[in-house]
Amino acid sequence: MSTPYDALDGSAFWRSAVAEKGPLGLERLWQPKFHILPDHRIVTAGSCFAQHIGRALAARGYGWLDAEPAPPWLIGDAAKRFNYGVFSFRTGNIYTPRMLLQWVRLAFGEGETELWQAEGRWYDPLRPVIEPDGFGHKQELLEARRACLASLRRAVREADVFVFTLGLTEAWRQAETDFEYALCPGTVAGAAFDARVHRFHRAGFAELKHDLEAAIGLMRAQNSALKVLLTVSPVPLVATASGDHVLTATSQSKAVLRAVAGEVAASSAQNDYFPSYEIIAQPVSRGMFFAPNMRSVVPEGVAVVMNHFFEDQRRVFGAVEAPKAKQPLPRRRAKRGADVKCEEELLNAFAP
Repeated sequence: MSTPYDALDGSAFWRSAVAEKGPLGLERLWQPKFHILPDHRIVTAGSCFAQHIGRALAARGYGWLDAEPAPPWLIGDAAKRFNYGVFSFRTGNIYTPRMLLQWVRLAFGEGETELWQAEGRWYDPLRPVIEPDGFGHKQELLEARRACLASLRRAVREADVFVFTLGLTEAWRQAETDFEYALCPGTVAGAAFDARVHRFHRAGFAELKHDLEAAIGLMRAQNSALKVLLTVSPVPLVATASGDHVLTATSQSKAVLRAVAGEVAASSAQNDYFPSYEIIAQPVSRGMFFAPNMRSVVPEGVAVVMNHFFEDQRRVFGAVEAPKAKQPLPRRRAKRGADVKCEEELLNAFAP
């Protein structure tokens, strides 16, 4: 008697597809829905792991879209210090679907925010560390935000592919307005924490899915052909305010985000999911792609992830002529994990 399993190939079975392959022998992990070509305009945003994807695409000569380039007097490390060239626009990390939705709404004329002032300097609660020392004047902050929103509008309208990496389910919000902050007030300059005003929130599946679909819907209203590639960051939480152990809080967060990404990807031919999370964090890798802190992803791990990306694109759609890199690769390897901008890391300062 035959069963449905008789017709399945080796990729459907853990023994043949995983255990016998090992972490460096895995293959066919991704069945991409759409072809991503070197001349496509590709936007990257989200959690810190999205930075790796943007760099890898640019290094291969793909059209990573820098919609908010640094002014000509800021180059190299100085530009990066002010968060230019990190994502496709100078938003800093966008860790949650709600934060993405807030940014998209603001870019296209909806929603309000607040501003922070401390010791004569002004800070943007949407991106409080975007200027290392804050802004000298309120008007300077507002002009910088307008420039960022204009860049976000341009990126959404011009992009062929929008890559978004989901990072967190935990956030802090304004108790009355439900406005979500990029970081907990009081952990960075600009605002003191006030338990009457600032509340912790851990979003669940339904809310996360709603916010992500709403953000994608608003972007597609501006660019109906926009393709969205979702990923989930494999990087564990720095800290949790949930009351749970940080390890179990990380497990819950990543599980829910992965489920949301899968559901949203399955809902449209224009949405897809790329398994960077699984490549780094599943047991088959034995933790080999993490630095000794068991959190930062080492360059070798990023290379394995992106090799899967390009190989599965080639396998499904055929080879493309390798373009010349649009920006040079670094001459020396950066310190492990030190070349990624991750605002959440600031919470380490509060560890006992």
